[in-house]
Amino acid sequence: MSARKVQDQNRRQKQPLYPTARQAQRQRRQKRRWALIWLGLTAVAMLSASAGALLAFSLSSTPLRRANLTPEEAAIFEDDAISTQNLKLPALTRPVHILVIGTKVTISDLNEKPAYDPGYDALVNSLDGLADTLLLIRFDPATDRLTMLSIPRDTQTLVSGYGVTKINAANYHGGPALTAKAVSRLLEGVQIDRYVRVNVQAIEKLIDAIGGVEVYVPRDMKYTDHSQHLYIDLKEGQQVLDGDKALQFLRFRKDQYGDIGRVQRQQILLRAMVEQALKPSTLVRIPKILKVIQENLDTNLTVEELAALAGFAAQTERSQVEMMLLPGEFNGTGKQDISYWIPHPRSIESMMAQHFDQGYSEVESKLPAYTSIAIQDSTEAPFAADDLKLALQEAGYPNVYIERDWSEPLDTTRIVAQQGDRITAENVQIALGFGEVRVESTGVLSSDITIKLGRDWLERQDTMNPTAF
Repeated sequence: MSARKVQDQNRRQKQPLYPTARQAQRQRRQKRRWALIWLGLTAVAMLSASAGALLAFSLSSTPLRRANLTPEEAAIFEDDAISTQNLKLPALTRPVHILVIGTKVTISDLNEKPAYDPGYDALVNSLDGLADTLLLIRFDPATDRLTMLSIPRDTQTLVSGYGVTKINAANYHGGPALTAKAVSRLLEGVQIDRYVRVNVQAIEKLIDAIGGVEVYVPRDMKYTDHSQHLYIDLKEGQQVLDGDKALQFLRFRKDQYGDIGRVQRQQILLRAMVEQALKPSTLVRIPKILKVIQENLDTNLTVEELAALAGFAAQTERSQVEMMLLPGEFNGTGKQDISYWIPHPRSIESMMAQHFDQGYSEVESKLPAYTSIAIQDSTEAPFAADDLKLALQEAGYPNVYIERDWSEPLDTTRIVAQQGDRITAENVQIALGFGEVRVESTGVLSSDITIKLGRDWLERQDTMNPTAF
């Protein structure tokens, strides 16, 4: 018998027949730990199943679809299943593209006038007018990424049967099916799986239902339009907006970017709504939220698919939420009779390949020498932006310029991939050694990257030469 076997046999012979008090205590702790883990997993499973059942029960009494699509119109959307359900909440089985159509319809759009006030062009709770908001959202379970592409309502495109016009006219002429067809043609033939239509008045109700949203209003906003009874009066600063004030924030257009500035505020509000919706305090508001969905949503999503999308969004990290703007530019001076957002086909091709897995395009970062970087300073510290500009230039980024200050005070610098180019933004982050990357279009329109400078840059300057990396 080998020495090792003899040692093992002696060790077993020396072990007591019954466990010692310490061993018994350890075993009891292990049993309690496994019992707690099992109880926790069981509770999560039961909670998930209950939430799914609650959602299904709450929504099943009211159809979510309002539009009656013909077979030809229904065929525009992908009919393959997008989710599966076992004993848990429904889950996505593949990447999904959802077209969101927001409408703002007034009495004049319906060729009607109120008898009591002929000059009042009131909002109407209708889904059949011009699209006021267009979003294509990709839910990708393979990458755990949520990608939103904002399409300006003034985008010039071909609408079948109506020629070259603004893309927002598609909903007016042919509802969600014609809009999906126009969007797909614009975006390299991307397949659209489902649609969601909602009226702007429902956004107000939904924000009230979730308890308001916290945003930083970048400037005082004041505007009056008596014909629509629109009175915008917001003060600059961090604040919680209720539904009415949130609509004021969205509908304000008197800034340098006009309608594109409104798209940027849509992205700011969307991010705030997602963050608010994921707070534990929102759970008690679920009945109110479901009521708004029941009464105001038009979609070809099933209840189970809606639950799968909501579950995916709830688990998505903030850094994995991307919000982009359709590449393009204003036509002319904006003083013409018709103003358009003119799409850039090459840039759209690249964006669709990189973020929507559509078509083919080389996905690579821009060389530093060709990267346009705008700096917006939020620190109010003298020469902070100038020091960063010099540092970037010494690091090989010659095309750097300083834009107007960013009014919201930031602790952490935001490196914004304005054109959706995450790789280039991450390379800038590596060169800087600080800051967080955000794929969104809230920066300077003409830039590839917008750096919204925060106080972490000042802290870095305190510990090193401001021109060194």
